[in-house]
Amino acid sequence: MLKRIATTDDLEMMKEIRRNGTKKQKVIQALEKNDGLSWEEDVIVYMKGRIYIPNNKKLKEKILQENYDSVDVGHPGQQRMLELIKQNYWWPGLKEDIKKYVQECFKCQQNKVQHQKKSGELHPLEILQGL
Repeated sequence: MLKRIATTDDLEMMKEIRRNGTKKQKVIQALEKNDGLSWEEDVIVYMKGRIYIPNNKKLKEKILQENYDSVDVGHPGQQRMLELIKQNYWWPGLKEDIKKYVQECFKCQQNKVQHQKKSGELHPLEILQGL
């Protein structure tokens, strides 16, 4: 199983999450259920044991980048990246954001293996005489 090594940037990320502590309605409802699956601790919301990431494009991009482009993980693909991020984080639209990020990865597009047959040789069409 893949596991990302924690970095000193993780502390900065936690500070950024605290600064952007806005919650979506779905998260507020989960907290109000008080079922033990969701809780808030030091302004950070946990959903099923994972840190809820507020709607902050810069923060999400940083998490995606650290879990995809880092040397210790090395471009794991959509499914493995989803598994890796879901170990620690959650936000609405996580799966779609991962799919978009992986599909837009320049290095992966360059190294992607083509699974199509090579097209055959081109043959010129016959020119009809007498028309």
